[in-house]
Amino acid sequence: MAGSEGPRRSARDWAVDSLSFLVAILISLVGFDSGRRDPVPGWLLDLDFLVGIALCLTLWFRRRWPVQLAIVGAVVSTFSDSAAGATLMLIITVAIYRSFRTTLAVFGVNLVSLIIYIQVRDKPEPVEVTVIVALLIYLALAGWGLYLRSRRQLLQTLRDRADRAEAMALLQVERGQLRAREEIAREMHDVLGHRLSLLSVHAGALAYRPDATSQEVAGAAEIIRASAHQALQDLREVIGVLRAPVGELPQPAFADLPALVDDARQAGLPVELEFDAVGNLPEHVGRTAYRIVQEGLTNALKHAPGEPVRVKVAGTPGSGLTVELHNPAGQSRRGDGQGLIGLSERAQLVDGRLEHGRTPEGEFRLAAWLPWPA
Repeated sequence: MAGSEGPRRSARDWAVDSLSFLVAILISLVGFDSGRRDPVPGWLLDLDFLVGIALCLTLWFRRRWPVQLAIVGAVVSTFSDSAAGATLMLIITVAIYRSFRTTLAVFGVNLVSLIIYIQVRDKPEPVEVTVIVALLIYLALAGWGLYLRSRRQLLQTLRDRADRAEAMALLQVERGQLRAREEIAREMHDVLGHRLSLLSVHAGALAYRPDATSQEVAGAAEIIRASAHQALQDLREVIGVLRAPVGELPQPAFADLPALVDDARQAGLPVELEFDAVGNLPEHVGRTAYRIVQEGLTNALKHAPGEPVRVKVAGTPGSGLTVELHNPAGQSRRGDGQGLIGLSERAQLVDGRLEHGRTPEGEFRLAAWLPWPA
């Protein structure tokens, strides 16, 4: 785990560093006050106070140089009571930001410092009590630091796994899109091959039948023209799809609904559209509404050609968008096709719901409610 301090502290870092500094200052003042009764020269007490406060100030740089400052703290602790707070904070910092081996080495240096401290300060308390209390404090702080380090490593591991999973998901999506493009290319190759074969047949017929009537020539020429035009259209479509960047293939929008209905009318399907939805509809919700209407009109053309279809699209921000289609149910209409199953999944993806089935009046009803945030 990196131990260097970043170029800028976060708000959380400032809060933790400020609290650590204040706690170290408090412990240092308490320690200095208790050590003033020790049988030591006055100059040593003055030095004790000065180096202790200076060591507390170094806590603002503990993330950048944790081991170096911990060693300095151990050296100062050989004679200073006021350095206790900062030294403890530095031991925790080493346990958090450095390896277990480094933490163990710093722990050993502080044990040596403790032995020297006992000789220098000549405390009135029994030596065994001082050593045991100091060891317990050191072990508790080092253990807490190691726990924080392990927790940080675990969280970082989980973040890395989430990032890898997201990257793999994106890769799988791209691979799926590439496979879909390959299938489109193969299908369009077959279509173009069929149309070009028609061109070749009719052109060959004109070449080998010089005695054909003008009416036959005109008919063959019209077939050639229509086939060539359709072949060019198909070619433009497949080139456009294959050139589009991954994830940027053209998608229908909610505003395209009137044009979709006009196309159905031109195909011979009487459609009555009631459109009452004004506002900024989220793009994914509008696309889902378009697909629902598209599937409903396609099913109407397939199962009840020529029968009237009523389409109602209404809604307002905050109350949601309602999409309904009614048309006479055909004899083979069961409402369990793959298209309707896909529509149900689309509606669920945007937190909506979809219903379909026969009505008592003998019609087939396709209805959906989609969320429209206020």
